[in-house]
Amino acid sequence: MNVDARANDPLVGRVLDGRYRITARIARGGMASVYEAVDTRLDRVCAVKVMHPGLGDGADFAARFVREARAAAKLSHPHVVSVFDQGDDHGTVFLAMEYIPGHTLRDVIRKEAPIAPLRAVTLLEPVLSALAAAHRAGLIHRDIKPENVLMADDGRIKVADFGLAKAVSADTQHTATGGVLIGTVSYLAPELVVDGRADARADVYAAGVVLYEMLTGHKPHEGESPIQVAYKHVHEDVPAPGAEIRDLPAYVDALVARATARDRSLRPADAGVFLHQLHMVRQALEDGVVEDPELYADLMPMLASSTSEIDLPTYDDEVVAATMVRSPLVSDHTAAIPPLAPGAQVVRPAAVVRRPRRRRPRGPVLFVAALLVAALVGGLAWWFGDGRYTLTPSVLGLTQAAAEQKLQAAGLEASVSQHAYSETVPSGRVIETDPSPSEKVLDGGTVSMVISLGKERYDVPSLRGKTVDEAQDAILASHLSFGKSIPRYSDTVAEGTVLGSDPKPGTSVKPQTAVDIFVSRGPKPIGIEDFTGRDAKEAEKALKKLGFKVEKTEEFSDTVAEGLVISQTPNTGNGVKDDVIQLVVSKGPELVQIPDNIVASGRDAAQQELEALGFHVEVLESDGYLGLGYVYSVSPGEGEMVPAGSTVTLYLV
Repeated sequence: MNVDARANDPLVGRVLDGRYRITARIARGGMASVYEAVDTRLDRVCAVKVMHPGLGDGADFAARFVREARAAAKLSHPHVVSVFDQGDDHGTVFLAMEYIPGHTLRDVIRKEAPIAPLRAVTLLEPVLSALAAAHRAGLIHRDIKPENVLMADDGRIKVADFGLAKAVSADTQHTATGGVLIGTVSYLAPELVVDGRADARADVYAAGVVLYEMLTGHKPHEGESPIQVAYKHVHEDVPAPGAEIRDLPAYVDALVARATARDRSLRPADAGVFLHQLHMVRQALEDGVVEDPELYADLMPMLASSTSEIDLPTYDDEVVAATMVRSPLVSDHTAAIPPLAPGAQVVRPAAVVRRPRRRRPRGPVLFVAALLVAALVGGLAWWFGDGRYTLTPSVLGLTQAAAEQKLQAAGLEASVSQHAYSETVPSGRVIETDPSPSEKVLDGGTVSMVISLGKERYDVPSLRGKTVDEAQDAILASHLSFGKSIPRYSDTVAEGTVLGSDPKPGTSVKPQTAVDIFVSRGPKPIGIEDFTGRDAKEAEKALKKLGFKVEKTEEFSDTVAEGLVISQTPNTGNGVKDDVIQLVVSKGPELVQIPDNIVASGRDAAQQELEALGFHVEVLESDGYLGLGYVYSVSPGEGEMVPAGSTVTLYLV
């Protein structure tokens, strides 16, 4: 994308849901655009897929989008792009997803196609693995195409756009909503075009078309309009890649034909079955096998009668009898043979009797020859039909060891294709097999088993002491989802630090269980009451009861009575527990003692001594004043305690 396009995009620079800052548009499709964004809460780069204006306007679409996004978020698989979040920012409907730096399978096809068969199936394998996990979880993708297969710079291959997938249920199996067919026309299965119904086999068809495109470098059906392309999907078979790719093994053609059969009953039931078939083809390619008639016969979807004879020309030098043999992969009913695609092959076991041109009695000879031909054809029909097959015994629910023993007793090999979690099958027991129970399998063939890991559970991590961002990262890393942040006061834990969680740490829960966290708001605030002028003892008692610490100092006061509060710091606002409140308590007026040596002392000496003590001195003559200038008496009297600064009267004799 050029700079002008980015500059003209109104979403670039916008922050969605107060969290996702859009930095650049990196892709645009028919239904949505994908942007690179920064999750400001977790400080990480992510991809944000934004629905085009108009698609998210209806309440039905928004509700379906939210429902399907939640279903996709539960799909945890190494080859699936993870869905982190979903939201609606004032009408802008979006998904927040894992950001995969790199390119797409479309880029690989443009640069490398036609791609060698082994590399093509290797590239498709992780795609089918992701789809198989989705199909087991009841999800269909509905838009498999090279643009939705991401090739990370580190070599990882991931399938994107499961946010548009649909949870399969009885009441939501249609892909046509409001007349809009969701999907890309070049990869639409015929049944989607005809009646709009989708199941796992529609994904199989699209994956088969992708395989064809990798092998040939172009799409199987092309036209001047989408309608023409859709018409061809319904009325024309996908051509055999071998018709234009030299030396392509026939069993690769058969694999493409099987996946893209117009009759969906002939396709693999889901991506897990297709993946198993792909593994067989990959093994043959890795071993350098050029021709494998048995593998071809196993894969090639053929509709034919088991008893109908086809008349062939009779020449002078030979008589040819041929009998079509029904493929063991199709149903028992007789059906018309559809036109074969270029390069397709039909296995026709035939008995040829070459006779010299001479005249002799022919009746008995022809009768014996007919019997021999019939016996030979019958034997071949039995062998290529049911003779070399056995029915897969049911080992569902058995332990792995018991299942292997039962399969070996039936003459079959057992292998473990994968381990998967199950809510119903105990750990170590068989969840499913490929082929399924009672399906035909070649004698000595291999039955792949999926072994249960038991119920998928994860322990809630310990979050106490972490920041909110750290706690969210730990929750997501534990395959759980973040619930909500609940503030709580704490006298011991700093503000913004996690106190705990619900469920508690160590609790074993299902994947994507919401975990709430309790976050400290710091100490609870306490209102401060002013006790100035009130009894100091009562003030101290009341403040301590509120949770404060009290520090007291005492001062003399000529205006505040002893024992009362002169001042309080602080005396307004809020504090927290253990905050210190300082009280200054009155000691009352400061008292000074009248010296004992004032009487009989000279006037000047007495006056100087009293003034030095801070008294005001008043001198008066006593009633018997003689003019001697000595102190006859003092008031207040000697030894008395009087307030500093008081007036002391000297009476002279």
